[in-house]
Amino acid sequence: MKAKSFSNLDRDKIVSTIQNTTFDLIVIGGGITGAGILLDAASRGLKTALVEKDDFASGTSSKSTKLIHGGLRYLKQFDFWLVREVGTERAVVHNLAPHLVIPEKMLLPLVEKGSYGKWLTSIGLKVYDILAQVEDDDQRKMLDKKEALALEPLLPKKILKGAGYYAEYRTDDARLTLENIKTALQYNATAINYTKVDDFLYEDKLVKGVCVTDAINGKKYNIRSKYVINATGPWVDDVRLMNNSKKGDSLHLTKGIHLVFPHEKLPVKQSIYFDVPDGRMIFAIPRGKITYVGTTDTNYTEDKNEVFPDIADALYLIEAVNHMFPEINLTLNDIESSWAGLRPLIHEDGKSPSELSRKDEIFVSSTGLVSIAGGKLTGYRKMAERAVDKIAKRIEEDSKQKIKKCTTDSISLCGGPWKNYTEVTQYKKILEKQLASDGFTKSDINYLVSIYGKQCGEILEYYRTFLDNDPWSKMIKAEFTFTAKYELLQNPLDFFIRRTGRLYFNIESVKTYLPVILEEYQRLFNATDETINNYRIEINNLIKKHSIVSN
Repeated sequence: MKAKSFSNLDRDKIVSTIQNTTFDLIVIGGGITGAGILLDAASRGLKTALVEKDDFASGTSSKSTKLIHGGLRYLKQFDFWLVREVGTERAVVHNLAPHLVIPEKMLLPLVEKGSYGKWLTSIGLKVYDILAQVEDDDQRKMLDKKEALALEPLLPKKILKGAGYYAEYRTDDARLTLENIKTALQYNATAINYTKVDDFLYEDKLVKGVCVTDAINGKKYNIRSKYVINATGPWVDDVRLMNNSKKGDSLHLTKGIHLVFPHEKLPVKQSIYFDVPDGRMIFAIPRGKITYVGTTDTNYTEDKNEVFPDIADALYLIEAVNHMFPEINLTLNDIESSWAGLRPLIHEDGKSPSELSRKDEIFVSSTGLVSIAGGKLTGYRKMAERAVDKIAKRIEEDSKQKIKKCTTDSISLCGGPWKNYTEVTQYKKILEKQLASDGFTKSDINYLVSIYGKQCGEILEYYRTFLDNDPWSKMIKAEFTFTAKYELLQNPLDFFIRRTGRLYFNIESVKTYLPVILEEYQRLFNATDETINNYRIEINNLIKKHSIVSN
């Protein structure tokens, strides 16, 4: 599916369209939930717009563990409904974007005095297979100690008893969010970033739109709509307060951090889900040249717009890794990058952060504002369906108009369509042959296809127009051009963080190609030298913050 033009170079035109249209639905929040709602509503025929106060996926939806997973640990909480829903959703989302939601085998080590015993793990994984309707090839296997060590020699030989082996999926959460938004544009949806909702418009005491401020130029304007959904994640209660409707259940924010290490420092051969002495479960996931580890789960009451890992968070994860892998001796100085995000969970008295349910909840105010909170990345599509069903029911009651049922389980996302994952691997081989003479490796191609899918074809067209001697400089400029023209990129931070994930997974490339991207940004956006210098300072400061300990 070819992406539609979607550029902040045309921002005035987008704003004009938004100002002069009365929408059926406005979605506040450009994370994965809002993006899913935008696509669901637009594909049902509703005239829908989305507004986001920062960049798309700039909150929780670029800071998860980046797994489409079934929530195995929720079996311990007897949350069978959640396991069933998110477990079955894994295969659905994989089919919608197999280049972006990639099969990943997971190893669950069984150790002496660990959280999981062999018998209970075997039963639990079997129940997981049944609830999640896992296909035969991916169903769980129980491994003895020798088999587990063959798969991962770094496991602790003295206390290892065996392992469970099962299937999950890895993704890029920010890209998944963005491709949902871009796909919604194919159904005449409208979306804009850097647009903050300041208040609501009301008619007869019912919400009928929003008052916004354009963060780029400071201009204020109104957007009219018949219905509004608040899908702002950690900011859901803030928006409910604006509407004077924060009643009943409220959010409980918890912080989760992830650390990124060079793969040679933590050379695990595959993804591992292991427990630590305090009973929490941690992921170690190899990804190209790095391995990332997470996550923590601690209460958070500070600034929601400034969330970073701290030394205590990092030391906790490092100690957990060194405990599970005795041959590894990670230190703070080994951290290459990191990220921290907030989980917008529903508060339950007396429960610790790890005990809080990951179920979503919908609130409807007396003014008609629909708010949705909670949930998991994996379940975003079903969350969106439930939210849009609420709106559809009200439309049918208010105007007797019949609204279609949800069909997003069969709508391929931008970057596709694909018949299956085999086709993705074949496409990678084609690109490998095309780019081998320029020095690009299999790892380089994996990066490009897992980010852009078939949109790599458009990127290669730009690549061939640049005359640089360095092919990697040409390629990153081609990526930048594509994201500026088709992904509403507004600044270089959008590119390095949300469009490509380079700040997290290839931080050295940010340092190397920052001058190249700043030069291209200045050329495309006609930015002043002062603006460019400010971005240079901001990105260098972010590099230091995400490195935790500046090397």
